[in-house]
Amino acid sequence: MSPVQLEHTNLTVSDPHATAAWMGDVFGWHIRWEGASIHNGYSIHVGSPETYLALYAPAKPKPSLENSYATIGGLNHIAVTVDDIDAMEKRVVAAGFKTSNHADYEPGKRFYFHDHDDIEYEIVSYTT
Repeated sequence: MSPVQLEHTNLTVSDPHATAAWMGDVFGWHIRWEGASIHNGYSIHVGSPETYLALYAPAKPKPSLENSYATIGGLNHIAVTVDDIDAMEKRVVAAGFKTSNHADYEPGKRFYFHDHDDIEYEIVSYTT
């Protein structure tokens, strides 16, 4: 049996088109599919040929009231790996996001940022 690999994660966002656009600009991802989805919502699948994020917008969104780190089943952050963390940070900042929590740690480097929906992203580089 081959190892299990993550195919996708589904996130609720306020505007899938806006989120897919910044992910294309910052991460270089492309839209794999988009269309109507469950509960009269709309989804965009954005990522690479192998993996993606499903960006879902419900027909009647509700604001988040809880801190994800204190909520069972909450999404705490999404991490991506890069070869050049400094170049990626420039792209994140150019997209209008504020970076924080920079750290050099074994085995690499990292920083975090929050998007317009307050979803936290971790950027990691294992090539120091």
